[in-house]
Amino acid sequence: MVTGLHQLAHNLWWTWNQEAQEIFQELSPRSWQNLYHNAVAVMHEVSDYELRMRLQDHEFARRVHEVLENFKNYLGDTETWGAINAPKLKDNPVAYFSAEFGFHETLPIAAGGLGVLAGDHTKAVSDLGLGFVGISLFYREGYFQQAINAENWQTEYYTLLNPKNLPVDPVLNAKGEPLICTVWMATSQVSFRAWRVNVGRAPVYLLDTNLPENEQHYRDLTLRVYGGDSTTRILQEILLGVGGVRLLRALGVQPSTFHMNEGHAAFLVLELTREKMASGMKFEQALQSTKQECIFTTHTPVPAGHDRFSRDLVNYGMLKITQGLGLTPEQFMGLGRVNPADKSELFCMTVLALRGSRAANGVSELHGKVSREMWHCMYPNGTVDEVPIGHVTNGIHTLGWMKGTVRRFWRRKLAAEKMTMPTGEETAFWSKKPALHLENEVNKPEFWAKMADPEFVSDEEIWALRFKLRRELIEFARRRLLLQGRSFGQNDFITLDQLLNPSALTIGFARRFATYKRAPLIFDQYENVVKLVKDQERPVQFIFAGKAHPRDDEGKKYIQKVIHLSKHSELAGHLVFLENYDIHVARQMVSGCDIWLNNPRRPLEASGTSGQKCGVHGCLNLSIMDGWWREGYDGTNGFSIGDDTHPDNVEEQDKRDSENLYKALTEEVIPGFYNRDANGVPRQWIQRIRRAMVTLVPEYGTWRMVQDYANKYYIQK
Repeated sequence: MVTGLHQLAHNLWWTWNQEAQEIFQELSPRSWQNLYHNAVAVMHEVSDYELRMRLQDHEFARRVHEVLENFKNYLGDTETWGAINAPKLKDNPVAYFSAEFGFHETLPIAAGGLGVLAGDHTKAVSDLGLGFVGISLFYREGYFQQAINAENWQTEYYTLLNPKNLPVDPVLNAKGEPLICTVWMATSQVSFRAWRVNVGRAPVYLLDTNLPENEQHYRDLTLRVYGGDSTTRILQEILLGVGGVRLLRALGVQPSTFHMNEGHAAFLVLELTREKMASGMKFEQALQSTKQECIFTTHTPVPAGHDRFSRDLVNYGMLKITQGLGLTPEQFMGLGRVNPADKSELFCMTVLALRGSRAANGVSELHGKVSREMWHCMYPNGTVDEVPIGHVTNGIHTLGWMKGTVRRFWRRKLAAEKMTMPTGEETAFWSKKPALHLENEVNKPEFWAKMADPEFVSDEEIWALRFKLRRELIEFARRRLLLQGRSFGQNDFITLDQLLNPSALTIGFARRFATYKRAPLIFDQYENVVKLVKDQERPVQFIFAGKAHPRDDEGKKYIQKVIHLSKHSELAGHLVFLENYDIHVARQMVSGCDIWLNNPRRPLEASGTSGQKCGVHGCLNLSIMDGWWREGYDGTNGFSIGDDTHPDNVEEQDKRDSENLYKALTEEVIPGFYNRDANGVPRQWIQRIRRAMVTLVPEYGTWRMVQDYANKYYIQK
C-alpha cells in the first residue's frame, strides 16, 4: 500500500476523489494545509517507515486499501462511454492543445477560465474513457501570486515550482534519460523536454525549455504563464504548436484529431502541413489534408483579444518554418490575414486556426453567433449564418468542484435511499462498484431529478446544508483576512471573529478582474447598497476575489476600488476582498455564497463557467443574460439582470445594467431569501435551489460537453 499511495499521489485522480484527499490530509494535516493540498509534498513529508506504522491502524489501512482499489478499478475500467462510443480514439486519440491547464491549486499553471476549462475537459475525458492526450507548457514560476500593498494596489510575485514536489513525471527515452526534442525559433534550434501529468486515464504533457544547452532567453520561454512581451508570446506559441506535434511524434502518438483550445496553438497547423510536404505533397494539398485533422475552439468575443503579430516579428520568429514550407514571407503572412493581400494587416493566430481547421466552435450559443458575425469577413460569399463556426456550451467537472461537505451530504442521501429500496430495485440502482456510487450517479440527469422530491431531500435538510456551507465560507474568509492584515500589522482594523454574518444573504463575485466584467458595478448604487447592508432585518454582505493581469492597470483600479470600499467606507464589515484568488478560494466561494453575481458587459462573456459551479452547492446565479446563463436560465432556477437584449452604447448599457441589478436584488433576491415560514425556512427560495439542481447541474457539466465534442467533432463518421 505504501507504493500504491506514492503512485496515487502522482495521479490527479485524487483531486476529484474525496476519500483519497482525506487520506493525504490525515497523513500530515499541517503539510496538507500549508502546501496547497499537495499530495506529493505530503508524501515527501511522511517517511515510508511512518507510513508502514500508520498502516498498522486497521481502520486506516482499510480506508487506504479501499481508495487504492477504487483507483485501480477506475484505471482498469474497459466499459467506459468512450470504449463503447468512440473505440477508434483509443489508438488514435484526440490531441488537445492549450496554453494553460487549471487542474488544482497544487499545479498553478493557469491564468483563468480558459485553463480551468481545459483542466475540467481533461478530467471528463478521463472519466468517459476517451482516447486523449493534452499538450501545454511547464511554467516553472506558474501564474503570479497576488498581494495587496498599503495603497490597496495589486502587486505580483512568483514562486519557483519544483517538479520533484509536484504531480508530474519526467518523460524519458529508452535509455531512461529525459526525452529531448528540438524546434526552430528564429535562427536557433531550441531544445525542450517534457513532463507528464497523469489526470486519471488522460496524460497531459508539459513542454519545458529550461535546459542548459539553450540560451537563457530560450530557457525562460517557459518561465511564466503569458509572461514577457510579444516576442516571448510568439516563441511560446511556436513551442506549443510546433514543439507539441514533434513531441507526440517522438512518443509514437498518432492523433486522429488535433483540437486547438484557442488560437495559441495554431502553429501546429503549419507543422502538420510541413510533415505532409516532406512526404511529397504540394503546400496547398498538404494544407487541405491537414485541415481535415484539426478543429478549433475560440473563447474570445472581442477582436482585440486575439493574438496578432507584426510582419517583422513573424519573419523573425518563423524564419526557418517559413523556409521549410517553401513560402515567401509575404505568402506566409497571408496565412494569418483575413485578406492575404493586405500588407497592412497583422498576422492573427485565430485566422490561421480557422483557415487550418475542418470545424470551429464558440463556447455558448450567443458566443457562436458573435463569432460568426466577427469572422464573416473570412467567408464573404455566404450569409453570417453560413459562417462555419458552431458552438458547444462549456461545462464544469462536477465532482472536481463539489466541496467535500456536499459530497458527503449526497453520499448519505444515496445510502439512505438504498436502505429503503426493495432488493430488486436496489440491485438495479446500485452499481457493481460500491465505493463509486456517487461518482457513478452525479453526472446523471436522473440523479438530479430526485432533487425535486422532498421525500429524497427535505427543505429543512437543504437549508441546514446552506447554513453549514455559508458558515464554512465565512470562517475561511476570516482566516484569510487575518493573514492579509498581518502583512501590514493591521490585526485590529476589524474584529475578525465578528466579521461577516453567518445568517446574512451572502453575495459572491470572484473571477479575473478584466474591465468588461465590471466587478464594481453594484457599487454604482453606493448609497442604496449601504442601506441594504445595514438593514438589521434583512442584511446583505459581499465577498469579492480575483486577479487583474499584471499589465492591466484599469483592472487593478477596480480591485483597488473594491478594497478601499471594504476598509474605508460604510460598507466595512459587510464587504471583503480575499487576496490571491485560485482554485481553492473559488471552491470555497461557489459553495458558501447564496448568490453568485455575474455582470459582464454583454455579449463579451463567451461562456462564464464560474456560475456553473454553484448549483450543486445550492448557490443561485444572479447574472446578465450572457454566455451560458442565457441558455440555462428559465425564470425559476436563479435570477436574471435585465432581459435578453443590450444597448449598443456602452455608457447606456452600464447605466441600465446597474439599475436592473439593483432592481433584481431588491425586488426578487432579498425578498426571496428572507421570506420565511413559521419554522424559519424560505420555501420558495429552496424551490429555486431545487430547480437549479434539476435543470442546470447535469446539463452544464463537462460530461455533457465532452460528449458533444465527441459526437460533433471527434468521431468522424
